[in-house]
Amino acid sequence: MSVDVVRESALADRVVLWEESARDGAQAKTLMSADFRVRLAREQGQMFGQDGPRHVVFAAGFPAVCAEEYEAVRKVAVEAEGTVSVSAVCRGTGQDVRQALASVTGTAHARIMVIVPASESMAQVMTHRSAAEALAAGVELVKHARDTDDSVIVDVCLADASRADHALMADYSARMTEAGAGVMVLADTVGDQLPAEAGAMFTAVRAQADRNVVFASHLHNDLGLGLANTLEALRAGIRVVSSSWLGIAERSGLVATEQLLFMLAYRPDRAEELLGGQTSPWWTAPDLTRLPEIARMVSQETEVPLSVTTPIVGSGVGTISTGTPFVHPQLFQPYDPRELLGIEPRVLLTHLASARVITAVAARLGRELDKEQTKAAGQWVKTRAYRQGSAMVDEDEFAGFLDGLVATS
Repeated sequence: MSVDVVRESALADRVVLWEESARDGAQAKTLMSADFRVRLAREQGQMFGQDGPRHVVFAAGFPAVCAEEYEAVRKVAVEAEGTVSVSAVCRGTGQDVRQALASVTGTAHARIMVIVPASESMAQVMTHRSAAEALAAGVELVKHARDTDDSVIVDVCLADASRADHALMADYSARMTEAGAGVMVLADTVGDQLPAEAGAMFTAVRAQADRNVVFASHLHNDLGLGLANTLEALRAGIRVVSSSWLGIAERSGLVATEQLLFMLAYRPDRAEELLGGQTSPWWTAPDLTRLPEIARMVSQETEVPLSVTTPIVGSGVGTISTGTPFVHPQLFQPYDPRELLGIEPRVLLTHLASARVITAVAARLGRELDKEQTKAAGQWVKTRAYRQGSAMVDEDEFAGFLDGLVATS
């Protein structure tokens, strides 16, 4: 029987990220190759050094989709072994459970997650049973999985938990845990919860369940509240939280891994206030400087773009294009991008450029301007931007203008 390092972490008040970009992310019409899944799992685990398996559950995929998906999951389980805890996700049928077990068996920290409906409406659609009957069947599936291969940890996702009866979920979560389940995931499958509702759900279910049950969150972002709802789950005592790089997942996605991880790590005092304890949320604190590069990797693989306004990893982080932020950047940003993320500040040339910005860009291009040249260059930049209908002015074109300007002065 394997040691469940994820349960150990949660019970020790440490945070565990349940990474969904390779699995739920596929429902955002993306497809990660098997090799990339291995690379991503390793990169994410290495953020935590040797404690990667204690801080990251990597949902490698859904083996029942097809033979290729099964092989991709198997490849991640074998080749990312020891860097994260690898999980295969499956439906609540005996055949799917056995297939998921086979895809990860024989590897360290292997897990499967079985999806079981929790609400009456979802139970009818998925199993043609009542919620209580579907949950009772879930208990038997956990037993079956543990009897089949007790080297693999079995987790259960309670689908549509946000519309399910709290007492019923608490009761069956305890029964499944007693049957051998590792973590019970409460999912806001439709992404309709407000933060107060998410917090209330986790508080109520935890209060009514056995203390031995470890709960996790899986909160969709349809209303743009995935991060806020996940923070409320953490405030309610949840320590295993689902997320996805760039937020990719079904429909409008999940909370973005890079945002959630940064929020929990960039200011220890805030994490302490949120989690309500004096203990660090990490066995090994994450290396935040790896966030931008991993995000770029995922963007390139999935063709999901990083925009100017993407928090933490977007192209606007650390950029300056106007006067006062140029002189006092610390007054216009909540953290130091260089110190925390390894992102060097960049002065960009736009129609908003002040004289200081103009002279700074000119100096970077090897040109020193006097007052009149600076004024002329500033006017050229603004005119150029409006004529092209785009804020960013090409620096090579600007350099060409400066060459002519200096030559005629």
